[in-house]
Amino acid sequence: MNNNCHSNQCIKCTVTNCENHNPSENYCTLNCVTIGTHESNPTQCQCVDCQSFVMKKQK
Repeated sequence: MNNNCHSNQCIKCTVTNCENHNPSENYCTLNCVTIGTHESNPTQCQCVDCQSFVMKKQK
């Protein structure tokens, strides 16, 4: 988990392979996240991305 080990209870997260994920509580540990899209005109939730995602380092 990243150095900011507290859970931000305003940001729920279930992406377990993200470095910022707190697996014991299913929250993000960041104070703020960036949300974006990979589509020019997003119309579905699948078009929206968490751009704060960082792949968890393998042990």
